[in-house]
Amino acid sequence: MDLLSALNELEELIETSGKIPLTRKVMVNEDRILDLLDRIRTTIPEEIRQAKWIIQEREKVMNDSQKEAMRLLEDAQKQVEKQADESEVARKAKDMADEIVARAEDNARELREGARRYADDVLTNLMESLDKLSSQIEQGRTELRSMK
Repeated sequence: MDLLSALNELEELIETSGKIPLTRKVMVNEDRILDLLDRIRTTIPEEIRQAKWIIQEREKVMNDSQKEAMRLLEDAQKQVEKQADESEVARKAKDMADEIVARAEDNARELREGARRYADDVLTNLMESLDKLSSQIEQGRTELRSMK
């Protein structure tokens, strides 16, 4: 028997019992009411035990849920930190790559300028040599003409 049905029986007993005229009092069967009260007393500890168990289970579920929420929050925080670190690493790698490219472009520009200067020097020397050679050829031709 559960507590609510015992209480309902008690209420029905009171409602169906004989009333004392001109008062709000009722006459009830003493044995029956005492029996119901005993049943209620024996039912209450079981109901309380079940209620305590339910409360403990609810607290356990709430604690487990809170732990899971904290774990999820920590995981999310670690993931954000990891992504931030990866982002920082990527940014540093890009900066280093940009610096390497800039140095390579500077080196290539210096090499081109050096190659131009070298080619200009070679052509200048060649031109001077050709001018000397041309002078010598002209001088040789002049000597040949004078031998006639």
